[in-house]
Amino acid sequence: MADSEQDNTDRGDGDNLKSDKLFTLKKWNAVAMWSWDVECDTCAICRVQVMDACLRCQAESKKDFYGRQDCVVVWGECNHSFHYCCMSLWVKQNNRCPLCQQEWSIQRMGK
Repeated sequence: MADSEQDNTDRGDGDNLKSDKLFTLKKWNAVAMWSWDVECDTCAICRVQVMDACLRCQAESKKDFYGRQDCVVVWGECNHSFHYCCMSLWVKQNNRCPLCQQEWSIQRMGK
């Protein structure tokens, strides 16, 4: 603290000093990342991140109204998440969660 007070007195009156800028910010590009609020961010069936379209939707090039990949995420009562396309095929063979083996029932669906 004494050093900063000394610097101000060395330069003269602190209020009348011209501001010494270390740098001027000319451009700033902000980047934002998002993710689903899920326990595991990878679909255990197709091994693709739930934020992305599943392999089946990618192959069929399914698009929604805005031109994005139209692949819905489904959460079970166990709070595990999967692509709806993957899980709908899975439950035809086995009506249990692929991760915890609990009886499968849908808690919610979303994009």
